[in-house]
Amino acid sequence: MRLDQVTVGSTDLPRAEHFYTLLGLRVIVRTPDYLRFECPSGDSTFSVDRVGTVPADEQVTIYFETEDLDAECRRLQDAGIEFDQLPADMSWLWREARLRDPDGHRLCLFHGGDNRRNPPWRLETEG
Repeated sequence: MRLDQVTVGSTDLPRAEHFYTLLGLRVIVRTPDYLRFECPSGDSTFSVDRVGTVPADEQVTIYFETEDLDAECRRLQDAGIEFDQLPADMSWLWREARLRDPDGHRLCLFHGGDNRRNPPWRLETEG
């Protein structure tokens, strides 16, 4: 099984398109009610549906990995993006920054390197 995409809701698709293209995603589908993006690395996609309201109590965090987190965050700050947390080293061996998209969805930009899939505490797989 492979994760194909994550979809979030937005009350303003042009605003969402501007934000996510600024993050580096590339639009591959655009309709009046839907956007689909390709991530610049790998084969994952990300999409946005037009909604009337975005739930204020949504508890999902979307993670995007980048090789040079600090430079990417500086670039986004220079473009006017505000961060809830600037890049910081975490106890789980990732470097993370936290922000929200224009609809309030929680995002984490991070660099985990090999520790993303193979942390020292990874469970042994059977078979």
